[in-house]
Amino acid sequence: MADEIRIVIADDHPVVRNGLKFSISEDSDLKVVGEAGDGEAVLALIKKLRPHVALLDIDMPKLDGFGVAREIVGLKLQTKVIFLSLHKDEDIFRTAMDLGGSGYLLKDSAMDEIVTAVKTVMEGRSYLSSSIAMQLLQGREKEVSAEPENPLTRDLTSSERRILRLIADGKSSKEIGAELSVHYRTIENHRTNICRKLGIEGANALLRFALQHKSSLDRKQN
Repeated sequence: MADEIRIVIADDHPVVRNGLKFSISEDSDLKVVGEAGDGEAVLALIKKLRPHVALLDIDMPKLDGFGVAREIVGLKLQTKVIFLSLHKDEDIFRTAMDLGGSGYLLKDSAMDEIVTAVKTVMEGRSYLSSSIAMQLLQGREKEVSAEPENPLTRDLTSSERRILRLIADGKSSKEIGAELSVHYRTIENHRTNICRKLGIEGANALLRFALQHKSSLDRKQN
């Protein structure tokens, strides 16, 4: 039909892709036109097929979902992005939205929500899993009641401060990712965001900052 919403799916787990395809197939307005198991392959599909919506797993081999989203923005493609993730981390969600994401779905509810999510973003609105929405509301309430922050780090989220403390301990992105149970590329994205917020540049600038302010970060943790 002429009004079909064309979709591509990218996830390195075939079971996830098959589940999403099955859910999407139950709505005649939606059609999966391509699928891929890594970021480079799905980017090639998006360039070729120009789908209305791309469902992107954040943690993919070769090029992660954030990297694909950056390419979509850089190429000025009209494809809307819905991120798929196992993570409820608020910082990851905010990074996804900052990269132009129209939606954010947790994988444990994606099969049930995918049709609604696609139609919502095609209407020009954002969509996020209900559990993420609730977490954001609860986090905002906590921020209102929090005591004043160190002025140098007050714009950092609690997760970013935790990562900064681990950087001060000399841990690599892979070590931090393993400790926090997230992909190391996610930690790299956090490092970039922290540097941007602090206004610092250079290969070792973040480590120097973390070491200089380690005592205040430790006090905040305690």
